[in-house]
Amino acid sequence: MILVDSSVWISVLRGVSTLQTTKFYQIEDLQEVVLGDLVLLEILQGAQSEQHAAEIRKRMHAFDAVPLLSPDLAVKAARNYRLLRSRGRTMSKTADLIIGTYCIENDLSLLHSDKDYLPMAEYLGLQIA
Repeated sequence: MILVDSSVWISVLRGVSTLQTTKFYQIEDLQEVVLGDLVLLEILQGAQSEQHAAEIRKRMHAFDAVPLLSPDLAVKAARNYRLLRSRGRTMSKTADLIIGTYCIENDLSLLHSDKDYLPMAEYLGLQIA
């Protein structure tokens, strides 16, 4: 299973060709794609209007959004933040910390184009797709 980050979804929705969008289009079974609720939030925040948001939601309809945060995951994400901080690396975005921790805890690969995830891969075992 692969969780696709908003950094990739935005390029996919805009039709921008990148290494990550190429990887996205190479996914044979789109049922392997996980859409996190925070990722959906980040995508929809970028909509220019309600009509644009409705168009995005229609395109994303094929993917069920899963909740990424629970009380247990919040504790694990905070622990991951402290561990990274102790190694001199800090996560600048809480949403990325939650998304990365969710992937680690649920053994999902993360398809992204956001350098903020690199410390999680290096120190916490986040699998990069």
